[in-house]
Amino acid sequence: MKVLDGKVAVVTGGARGIGRAICHAMAEAGAQVVVADLNLHEASETARDFDGLAVEMDVTQFGRLADQMQNVADQRGGIDILVNNAGIFNMASIDRITAEDYRRQYDVNVGGTLFACQAAVPFIKKRGGGAIINFSSQAGRRGEPNITLYCATKAAVISMTQSLALELAGDNIRVNAIAPGVVDTPMWDVVDAQFATYENKALGQKKREVGEAVPLGRMGDPRDIADPCVFLASDAARYITAQTLNVDGGNWMS
Repeated sequence: MKVLDGKVAVVTGGARGIGRAICHAMAEAGAQVVVADLNLHEASETARDFDGLAVEMDVTQFGRLADQMQNVADQRGGIDILVNNAGIFNMASIDRITAEDYRRQYDVNVGGTLFACQAAVPFIKKRGGGAIINFSSQAGRRGEPNITLYCATKAAVISMTQSLALELAGDNIRVNAIAPGVVDTPMWDVVDAQFATYENKALGQKKREVGEAVPLGRMGDPRDIADPCVFLASDAARYITAQTLNVDGGNWMS
């Protein structure tokens, strides 16, 4: 028997990068996986790999999330696991932060996580409990220059995870988070380009430097993040809640 047999898992931002790896890992562990993403075409391509369900989902459309979770529950019989992986990153020094950038990062990284939880929790309760895994970052553990908004939103995810875990413990819903370090995904090429602008580096230089600085000697692979996510969703983690697991090759010790 696989560790997630019979479970229905919704993964936001599931079409690419870390989200795609999580979808594959959870499907391999036996879950019925719902790939929820802004890009329905890419979500469908990912879902085809394991006969999953693809749904178009914009986590900033807070008022639509309950109906979308209802649609998932109707098609798959319920929801047991929610992975709040959808997130965005943008660099800006204090003189360049805009109100729009503030709203966008908070809407996706904080609001998207909060209201996806709100929308999914009633369905997880109906199944007698389950697991929620939120995505923070090593940037949520510490401040970093020119990334004030991103660091603040990811710190908020850690706090939200703790509060929701205490609130939902009586419903047998475990809420944990993962704080990845630097992970080699297409998004890191975007991040690298932004660092090139702010730190006057050549393209690819920052990416190489951060990989070499990791104690384990390399950037993470998306599967390095996906496997711990499966663990936190499984009964092997049945006595773990309100925690944020660092998966960063030793970058941050807590």
